Amino acid sequence: MMYPVVQGVSVAILFYLSWRIFEHLTTRSSLSHVPGPSRGSWWEGNFYQIFHKNAWQFHEDIMAKFGGIIKVHSHFGDEQLYVSDPLALHHIVVKDQYIYEETSAFITQNLIVFGKGLLSTLGEHHRKQRKMLNPVFSMKHMRDLLPVFYPIAHQVRDVLARQVRSGAEEINVMQWMSRAALEYIGQGGMGYSFEALDDMKTNEYSSAVKMFVPTSFGLIFWRQFIHHFMWISPSVRRTFVEWVPHPLVQRFRSIVDTMHRTSVRIFEEKKAAIARGDDAVLQQVGSGKDIMSVLLRANIQADDKDQLPEDELLGQMGTFIAAGHDTTTSALCRILHQLVLHPDVQSKLRAEVTQARRDYGDLDYDRLMSLSYLDAVCRETLRFFPPIPLLSRTTRKDVTLPLLWPIKSTDGNQIREIALKRNTNIIISIIAANRNKTIWGQDADVWRPERWLTPMAESNSRAQLPGVYASMMTFMGGGRACIGFKFAEMEMKLMLTVMLESFEFSLTRDIYWNMTGLQSPVIKGSDDLTPQLPLKVQFVKA
Repeated sequence: MMYPVVQGVSVAILFYLSWRIFEHLTTRSSLSHVPGPSRGSWWEGNFYQIFHKNAWQFHEDIMAKFGGIIKVHSHFGDEQLYVSDPLALHHIVVKDQYIYEETSAFITQNLIVFGKGLLSTLGEHHRKQRKMLNPVFSMKHMRDLLPVFYPIAHQVRDVLARQVRSGAEEINVMQWMSRAALEYIGQGGMGYSFEALDDMKTNEYSSAVKMFVPTSFGLIFWRQFIHHFMWISPSVRRTFVEWVPHPLVQRFRSIVDTMHRTSVRIFEEKKAAIARGDDAVLQQVGSGKDIMSVLLRANIQADDKDQLPEDELLGQMGTFIAAGHDTTTSALCRILHQLVLHPDVQSKLRAEVTQARRDYGDLDYDRLMSLSYLDAVCRETLRFFPPIPLLSRTTRKDVTLPLLWPIKSTDGNQIREIALKRNTNIIISIIAANRNKTIWGQDADVWRPERWLTPMAESNSRAQLPGVYASMMTFMGGGRACIGFKFAEMEMKLMLTVMLESFEFSLTRDIYWNMTGLQSPVIKGSDDLTPQLPLKVQFVKA
């Protein structure tokens, strides 16, 4: 059985490599005049310089040297455009967003792993799904969800309190932020508790989610080529994956199987509860306020032309987890790390949240969002340290990309626009856009929450980035902006108010942040590459 599969895959790989070599030798590049770093080898290009865990310096260097439009190389001589110019970004994510779509590799990977959710659809198909989902993530619904969130934060606070009741302790706070994020998505997103905050229980789903991103990133090179093999039937692809003698492949297969199996079970339970009526839904976790309950009811009531089929509803569940768990965990941990590096900011923020909670107890949505210094700390951290620093797009047809800031070509001429051929891959540098000194000022490379407490400079209003949140690119913009950014913002702010009222955090070891597909903290100089954030935790001194 396996020999024909291996033979077919081998032929496909050989054909692909031959085609890329032929294309490289016969096609004239439309980016030949765009400056950028030296290519390196034809086989690797700049790929590992861009996506390496220690890539910080490489990105800083090319941003400083080349500006908002840079030519970089991927594997097999593929020339790509590295973009942070505001006008170019506006065209890519807003004005011409249906020309600059997600790459085939991105869509295919998400389709295989999660099914037909928001991350694996394009064009009109994506717009239809988003039309159904937008009301579910509205501010009104976030207000309804907030009471569901507070018990989770209280439970984390109680767990930490038990650990430090005899005095200060070093605690891996990332572990608890990750568990809390899973419960927020479980209860707020699916109306289901993964019991992730119970140390006495093991949950295979929470274990799978924890390992999803690091395992996936370990396969980043091979994931680029999956879409070339979609002509093979799903059953044959599955057989091939089961046969591959690679531990990361087998671990990833097990993770995906666990996540899919659990999603199907939760989905069927949710459907059955809705079929039994409102009383049955109210008895579930979240009392029917969770995103999936609201979505399923809205889908039933929608016109036939707007309804989503069951496989697409199911596909949203894994998508919620993938889009919201690790990113929010990373952002929360980064905020806490910055607070221990800047104890004056931690003290000032604690004073604000403590006073608010003393006056009102658990804050309602509007009061939570009105805390100005909390908002400034969150915004500045998301600006300076976007959890996902880079995203990709590809051109679906030939197009001209205009620039706000002209660049000098390799032959010395000024370039105000770039003609891009169909299937040109683009790297959207969120981190470069968010740290651009022309937009954010000369201290753009400094983490300074106070910048959000004063009016933005005129240059920022003229060159405003097309982001859906705070004129930054962290949550992207346009029709593929992060649909759950209000969910994530509320989760982070709520968690910080509860934690900072009770605890002081300080540093015990040097922490280094890996710049992988998703930023993650590790102990600097340690052989242990497991993402973790050990901090000294103690009760707030009276």
